[in-house]
Amino acid sequence: MSVVRQRVVSSVLVHAALLAVAAIALAPIVWMVLVSFMQPGEASHFPPPWWPDKPTLHNYSELFLRAGMGRYFANSLIIATGVTLISVLLNTLAGYAFAKLRFKGRERTFRALLAALVIPAQVAMMPLFLLLKQMGLVNTYFGAMATGLASIFGIFLVRQYARSIPDELLEAARIDGAGELRIFFQIVLPALKPILVTLAIFAFLGAWNDFMWPLIVLGDQSMQTLPVALATLSREHVQDNELMMAGAVVTVIPVLLLFLVLQRYYLQGLLVGSVKG
Repeated sequence: MSVVRQRVVSSVLVHAALLAVAAIALAPIVWMVLVSFMQPGEASHFPPPWWPDKPTLHNYSELFLRAGMGRYFANSLIIATGVTLISVLLNTLAGYAFAKLRFKGRERTFRALLAALVIPAQVAMMPLFLLLKQMGLVNTYFGAMATGLASIFGIFLVRQYARSIPDELLEAARIDGAGELRIFFQIVLPALKPILVTLAIFAFLGAWNDFMWPLIVLGDQSMQTLPVALATLSREHVQDNELMMAGAVVTVIPVLLLFLVLQRYYLQGLLVGSVKG
């Protein structure tokens, strides 16, 4: 009986600790949402209130009607969606090729890619900007997508997962007359579903939250993304905490909902991919 009681006590303590950590982690997000519904100046009181005295949508109407946040939201959505679709396709093609296709210099090329992981992304920003300028892609959606269209980490992740696909399955498809593209789209992609969702989440979050590259390549204000627009808004409304919190909610909630909806596939992709190959 004492052993059972110890297990119950241990379980209760563990769950209580987890709930405490979760509450600490979620408290800033909850307060951010609550402040976004407060009247102007209400959050500046000391001590700051937790609940809005008279909830209002005034801050959100200011964002979308006067600050043009709808345009910036659309820009971020277009860029993040484009990066997600293209990068998942390119990373999957490259990862599958490094895992299953035999070609000269495959291993040397892959090792060179892995070595490039130590190079900071900021080093390539200026040469890439000059290249895009010569191509006339500055202040364009495609220019803003350029840095996220392929990633070494994504290629590595797909390669490790794709190595678990039986070679016999692919050879049987080739014997039956299937071409490489048909094999890729009808056999390989369905087998890679968990890792594709993981890649999609990484790509979307990276593109949605990116600040530095859109700031560099998108000089036109109408092309700005949400993080850049929010930084600009903070300089103009430095004392308007409620408006800034509303802007933060608009920026954070979409990616948070995306993660919550797809977290099962995301965790499955990471856990299974970590033991494949």
